[in-house]
Amino acid sequence: MPRTRYAELGTFLRSRRDRVRPADVGLTPGARRRVPGLRRDEVAVLAGASVEYYTELERGAGSQPSEEMLAALARALRLSRDERDHLYRLANRALPSEGGAASHVHPGMLDLLMRLDSTPAMVITDLHTVLVQNPLAVALLGDLSVHRGRSASFLYRWFTDEGTRRIYPEEDHAPQSRSFVADLRAAVGRRAAGDTEAARLVDVLLERSPEFAGLWHVHDVAVRRHERKRILHPIVGLLDLACLNLVSEDGLQRLLWFTPRAGTDAAERMALLAVVGSQSMEPVSSKPPSS
Repeated sequence: MPRTRYAELGTFLRSRRDRVRPADVGLTPGARRRVPGLRRDEVAVLAGASVEYYTELERGAGSQPSEEMLAALARALRLSRDERDHLYRLANRALPSEGGAASHVHPGMLDLLMRLDSTPAMVITDLHTVLVQNPLAVALLGDLSVHRGRSASFLYRWFTDEGTRRIYPEEDHAPQSRSFVADLRAAVGRRAAGDTEAARLVDVLLERSPEFAGLWHVHDVAVRRHERKRILHPIVGLLDLACLNLVSEDGLQRLLWFTPRAGTDAAERMALLAVVGSQSMEPVSSKPPSS
């Protein structure tokens, strides 16, 4: 990357950091702060980077940031879509396609996610790729940001990696499979005729999963909006939850949140989950298959 362009990237990051208040990103402001916005260490934590690495970026030094890091920085700094695109161009990276793991999350949706601090919540794409989770969602489901390529899609892992299903009772597997496929068909229909991302996902699943192929040819269509989810957590046990969805206007993203179902002990178990957090969360899935 040209040195002058890299220096401009650092300046742009500093300018965006200065305008974000700690409360905007769920942080409690201390009594004394030397900067009007976020500190470098706070941005680093929010983006999942080391303080040293982020400091080098602001100084216009270091290595070229990856697409994943740029997406994380855009979310941490609550960038608008235009600002996100500008960040990618300064880093000499191609703009990410919509629907992938680096998709832009609207700051308003991120703000709503941050306000849901007492219930597990996350933002996903219409192909079930997790874009961001709140701490309780990580505690409930594990850190889903570790998956890359096609494996970033939970729907893809559901049909290609048996370990992904371990957090659900076996009797729930078939209904979940039908729901996933009907939702995917709705997503494919919403996308533009020239879209290839969803089409490639369908082609791969048709090839790799007989179960998916059988359900796909039934042609059921149904957007997932409100479903029952029974999740087997390794620490707090079975949680009987309602999963609700808030879908974006273009249908490409949705905010998911989980609430205890009435008449169950899920509220007590959810309270325990908030205490144990993700510190004892065991992996519930085997290593994702290569994409």
